[in-house]
Amino acid sequence: MNRVILMGRLTRDPEVRYSSGENSTAIARYTLAVDRRFARRDNGGGQTADFIGCVAFGKGAEFAEKYLHQGIKILVTGRIQTGSYTNRDGQKVYTTDVVVEDQEFCESKGEKPADANNEPPRAKEGEFMDVPASEELPWD
Repeated sequence: MNRVILMGRLTRDPEVRYSSGENSTAIARYTLAVDRRFARRDNGGGQTADFIGCVAFGKGAEFAEKYLHQGIKILVTGRIQTGSYTNRDGQKVYTTDVVVEDQEFCESKGEKPADANNEPPRAKEGEFMDVPASEELPWD
């Protein structure tokens, strides 16, 4: 089974292109910064996140173009796809991407990124969080 679930922040706005031909399809590429659960002690304060390339097609790509932007926290489900190509210098380049099947918001529109001292608001166990009536939702 090839199934991936990632939660992270976009490192930049999605790059969206459209395929050529009669039935052009939107293709969105973006990179997620996914925090590592545990930092290695011998890391010396180095990288504590992995940067994972994601690609969405069709309606998923159009959604990314319209609603996703740098810094937003999202949850992505999909599958890993590997490939290769020969670059202009004649060298073979290997690729690994997550092909996005679903993407969801992980924080409200106005919420700021959480840090060690500022945890995001959470609902009490068994209760729902209040959503302000003034907040716009993408499906309204």
